[in-house]
Amino acid sequence: MSLATTGPAVRATLEEDGSLLRLVLARPKANVLDTAMIAGLRAALAAQRGTRGLRALLLEGEGAHFSFGASVPEHLPGAVEAMLPAFHALARELAGCGRVVLAAVRGQCLGGGLELAALAQRLFAAPDARLGNPEIRLGVFAPLASVLLPRRIGPARAEDLLLTGRTLEAGEALAMGLVDELADDPAAAALHWHRRHLLPLSAAALAHATLAARHDLLRALEEDLPELERRYLSQLMASADAREGLDAFLQRRNPTWTHR
Repeated sequence: MSLATTGPAVRATLEEDGSLLRLVLARPKANVLDTAMIAGLRAALAAQRGTRGLRALLLEGEGAHFSFGASVPEHLPGAVEAMLPAFHALARELAGCGRVVLAAVRGQCLGGGLELAALAQRLFAAPDARLGNPEIRLGVFAPLASVLLPRRIGPARAEDLLLTGRTLEAGEALAMGLVDELADDPAAAALHWHRRHLLPLSAAALAHATLAARHDLLRALEEDLPELERRYLSQLMASADAREGLDAFLQRRNPTWTHR
């Protein structure tokens, strides 16, 4: 194992003879995806862009949980205008990096955490994992999940999660295809899958195959996601209920909706 890059929010190591880059969200217990975490992930990706032989990335969270999601304070006006575009840029960079993205999920994997994990081609989860996009309960919506989930689990199941904000147990997530494999140690399972299926392959060929297989997703991230981002920033954030939902969460109280 060799240290690839590190920072206060993300720990990155090259493993498996340089064929895998492990990216650890390193702010337990919540591993909140704030601007520092997003910047750390983008920097780690950029640092390894030309690494020959790199076939896969493995995303995981330090501690008992993958991530509680994006920073709620950074969803407020004055911060969200920078945070959301940066997070969406990270998504485009991950999807277009030409590597197979793996995710190892334990505990809570919510909101932006699930959006990050759902970018993986293969998602491994522990039996105790809980996954969901609860944004609607805060008076907002999840732009990236609105692009990713219909492609991963189908439009009807995606709308169920996005419009109710309900959280899935790992077994239900497996049954609907959001999770690909359950394992007591999801990171070990991801490494085993990498060794068996990716290590024997040409990294150059795999890069082309990955980009070809993700052609439709990459186009959606370039064309559709910016439109959802504009709707979020210019329309949703102008609504009274968006601010009320975020304020209520931060103040640990129930929101009072005015439906405007």
